[in-house]
Amino acid sequence: MSDPTDNHREPNATTPPEADGSRSSDEADEFTVTPYAVSGEVNYDKLVARFGAAELTDEQITRFPDHPLLRRRTFYAGRDVDDYLAAAGAGDPHAVVTGRGPSGPMHLGHVLPLYLAKRFQRETGATVYVPLSDDEKFLAKEQSFASIGEHTRENLRDILAVGFDPARTRIVIDTADADVLYPIAVRLAKHLTPATVEAVYGEQDTVGLQFYPAVQATHLLLPQLVAGRQPTLVPIAVDQDPHVRVCRDVAAKEALPVRKPGALLGRFLPSLAGPGKMSSSGDAPSIELTDDPETVAETIHTHAYTGGRPTLEDHREKGGDPTVDVPFQYLRYFFEPDDDELERIAAAYRAGDLLSGDLKDLAIERITDFLAAHQRRRNALDELATELEPYRLTDEERRRALDSAGVPSVVGV
Repeated sequence: MSDPTDNHREPNATTPPEADGSRSSDEADEFTVTPYAVSGEVNYDKLVARFGAAELTDEQITRFPDHPLLRRRTFYAGRDVDDYLAAAGAGDPHAVVTGRGPSGPMHLGHVLPLYLAKRFQRETGATVYVPLSDDEKFLAKEQSFASIGEHTRENLRDILAVGFDPARTRIVIDTADADVLYPIAVRLAKHLTPATVEAVYGEQDTVGLQFYPAVQATHLLLPQLVAGRQPTLVPIAVDQDPHVRVCRDVAAKEALPVRKPGALLGRFLPSLAGPGKMSSSGDAPSIELTDDPETVAETIHTHAYTGGRPTLEDHREKGGDPTVDVPFQYLRYFFEPDDDELERIAAAYRAGDLLSGDLKDLAIERITDFLAAHQRRRNALDELATELEPYRLTDEERRRALDSAGVPSVVGV
């Protein structure tokens, strides 16, 4: 049995003010939340007000397909959610957009929104678009095109392993699908000034990153440009919300046959080192989708931040704190679907009957079961080009998107 008490300290994070107002006005609560930087102790309630979103109501949550990420309010806020729910409930066309920035291997935090989108697709027939922003990652990371390309290929295998319906799913790669994405992005870019980009994202290092919000807006509008006006929901971690806000602003200015995309905003899956954003580029280790059971066990036993007491005696007497215990939070976010069982685990931990090591072992078991199923599907895939083909935009869909945007191809597609 593992040591029940893994002592730890919160990471120290002091952040400068951001142009989009993502720094708290209270100096004691300062934090930064942008697509390129997350630090400090994130106050999710303040972010809702600051970003102009609204917390999900109990009634809205019951209208979504049942899922622990919603039922337990990991996804806790949004925009234009009612429009999406009305279309889904009536069987009218509706779409979900959730993507991936391929700068490294995918880990648990990256894949959970994809599994949520799959649940929506299965339960309500949503069309799902999954863009991969390989161009942005080349611009934002110190990596070569060859390196980004290898990450893209490996990430695609993980995305395909989720098990989307190819008839209702389109996977778009920025550099591979530039024939349709770039002309639309150029049109949308006319409504983005450098001052707007800097106000939302902060000062960018290159003109490429200044242009990228137009590409991201294209991603979010693409389902409607292909298949007509329909509610579109974007389930994302809250740090990605600026992309949605910029797109909504651009959509309001453009005379395109689209509606503003809605958003479903989520909290961060904690890093193993403690509360905060999981990131493959950070210092804390993460659990990758290709990790074997031994690696998962070693990573959690060695690095997972716990809510246990300093000694076994103290833990038995006073109990642990599941609200800060990362193995428990992993169970809460996704890996224990039964609410009653989750509460039983929490109660046993608070009472001191369940040790931190026991809780780690339970999380390891659930996570390795999930990864084993994911890896079986991943390993069963054929050649990537063959597997990907049913998910690519068809020639007719490319034509419709360009025509809808008013930028028909000069040479045809």
